[in-house]
Amino acid sequence: MEEVPDSPALGGGMEAEGPAEPLELPPSPPSPAAPETPELPQLPEPQQPTEAYARQLLLDEWGSPGCSLELPPRLTWKLLLLRRPLYRNLLRSPNPEGINIYEPAPPTGPTQQPLETLGNFNGWHIRTEKLQRDCSWTVKQQCVDLLAQGLWEELLDDEQPDVTVMDWYEDSRLDACVYELHVWLLAADRRTVIAQHHAAPRTSGRGPAGRWVQVSHVFRRYGPGVRFVHFLHKTKNRMEPGGLRRTRVTDSSVSVQLRE
Repeated sequence: MEEVPDSPALGGGMEAEGPAEPLELPPSPPSPAAPETPELPQLPEPQQPTEAYARQLLLDEWGSPGCSLELPPRLTWKLLLLRRPLYRNLLRSPNPEGINIYEPAPPTGPTQQPLETLGNFNGWHIRTEKLQRDCSWTVKQQCVDLLAQGLWEELLDDEQPDVTVMDWYEDSRLDACVYELHVWLLAADRRTVIAQHHAAPRTSGRGPAGRWVQVSHVFRRYGPGVRFVHFLHKTKNRMEPGGLRRTRVTDSSVSVQLRE
């Protein structure tokens, strides 16, 4: 495991942007505080499934897991059934602007409205990075507390289930590179990096503008100690007469899956 440096270098395989705008990683963790997970309500007593029934429901839902899935004494299958920490999106507000990726990004003109007023951004920490040539980055990030979501230490350390991150960004044509993704798997102190992934795809310029481009990565066999996922993406804006023209992003996700 490595300590997060004050100014981390870009991960291998990542393309640099043009010389006028060198790529820069976001400030190193510590991550923003993970949103508090509300206490999950208990089912009314008549509807409480038995431990065996809850186990069977989950195993049917997850398919045949490649691991033994032994639960620690503090965790029950009934509680796991309520939380369902596997095979679901652990990010809050993954589609804050309500945009449908199955259609081209809806046309929009420059706006002077703050991003926070354009949708439901609960759970996201938002800031702006200024660039040259009237450009800027909108930086959105959130930190997922895996234990608070219902996962447990023994599963994360011994089985090391896959952690999948995925995102869709608009081919806005505002620049050669209009999107970056940065993800860290962090230890309990939220500073120690156990695994990381960085991507800055460059659009080809072919095809219609406004199409959606998918970015994804799967963390596998990352080592013991992971407790948090720090998810951060950057989208490029350009100042024009009348306001800011933005690159939009949607359907962000962080999920955990058992290995086949």
